[in-house]
Amino acid sequence: MKDKGQDNNFIIYIIAFVAALAGLLFGYDTGVISGAILFIKDQFNLTSVIVERVVSAVLLGAVIGAAFSGAMADKLGRRRSIVITAVLFSLGAIGSAFAPSIPVLVLCRFAIGLAIGVASYVAPLYISEISPPDVRGALVSLNQLMITCGIVVSYLVDYMLTLGQQEWRWMFGLGAIPAVILLIGMIYLPETPRWLVTQGLIDKAKNVLSRTGRGRNADLEIENISKTMSDKKCCWKEVFEPWIRPALFVGIGLAFFQQATGINTIIYYAPTIFEFAGFGTHRVAILATVGVGVVNVLMTLVAIWLLDKLGRKPLLYIGMTGMALSLGVLGIAFHMTNLSGLLQWIAVGSVLFYIASFAISLGPIFWLMIAEIYPLRVRGRAMSLATVANWGFNMLVAATFLTLTEKLGKAGTFWLFAALSVVGIAFCYLFVPETKGFTLEEIEEHLHSGKGLRKLGL
Repeated sequence: MKDKGQDNNFIIYIIAFVAALAGLLFGYDTGVISGAILFIKDQFNLTSVIVERVVSAVLLGAVIGAAFSGAMADKLGRRRSIVITAVLFSLGAIGSAFAPSIPVLVLCRFAIGLAIGVASYVAPLYISEISPPDVRGALVSLNQLMITCGIVVSYLVDYMLTLGQQEWRWMFGLGAIPAVILLIGMIYLPETPRWLVTQGLIDKAKNVLSRTGRGRNADLEIENISKTMSDKKCCWKEVFEPWIRPALFVGIGLAFFQQATGINTIIYYAPTIFEFAGFGTHRVAILATVGVGVVNVLMTLVAIWLLDKLGRKPLLYIGMTGMALSLGVLGIAFHMTNLSGLLQWIAVGSVLFYIASFAISLGPIFWLMIAEIYPLRVRGRAMSLATVANWGFNMLVAATFLTLTEKLGKAGTFWLFAALSVVGIAFCYLFVPETKGFTLEEIEEHLHSGKGLRKLGL
């Protein structure tokens, strides 16, 4: 006889998987540009500055999408917000595929950026609020796994379509397929019980809790959620109240270090980096980049396994130490003149080790942490603010990477990222809490107590 608890677990996994398709689109639409831009640059004879603008268009859209959609997630709900992003992903992918000029392509990539800006925090927020606390870390990090899967799929698509100059259109257009699947899937998924309680829809919230294996404790969970609510309507001013500021500081700080340590220079410019390292053709450079995506996926699986066992902070320390070391070695490799032979492979190995270290630390933990540490009443807006910061830092790094390599040299740029990784380790030690095993309500209660977010559980 089949165990009912197993059925409920299966349901929550299916819900999390469908919602995490937003992460797949996030990864695909950010990663696909790394290969496509090589052919777009050749076809339209673009300068480095214009290349940076094409790459950064999606990031500008993500900043704006994140900024304006925190209130949307609170007003329309988490599920409907993801549905809207699925529509934007579909339209943006099709528009990019048929773009007749660079301005039109930039506009369509900007629309995709709007979708990414919303999805990048609404998807983990949705999964966090609908998941039981004992598997919340793993399920929220499923979104990060799907981001990495989207990236590696984009690299494989780029590699398979490198036979002609117009194949970049197919690279963009194929992104419409998972977008349609996400749209159809989200139509049938439930809203999160926490959002339903905020709307006074108690019976619907109980039904969702029952469907996800928490029906026996539904009344208690709804009571705990209700305690964190107020009759007042949430406003932006409340997000900046003194007792919430430590959580804001942690979220924005992690956003800074996730981007300022160079991850998206690898994601967006990996083939370019490998060409710097001496891999002569676009096709060979893109093939080497596929290895980056595969390592990213495999190590994200390791992170999912460890997050609810080892905890968040130990993984941050381990991963960020590895990032600093690999960036330092990568800088040394590029500091040598005429990269060839062994030095080429040292550069490749450093990139792979960096990606592995990022994938078990800052990659999933930033998105998980901002889905955990903010109070329910301001969670949508606060996560929106942290996500805006994340995409703002992302855009700044991506838009200046090629310029930095011209000004500081390739070695100097990677050494700068390594130094920032060391600073990030100190930040995590001083300010970041360990949230493993705590319910969202317990985290909020501790934050409200004023004891210091870092001292959670101590």
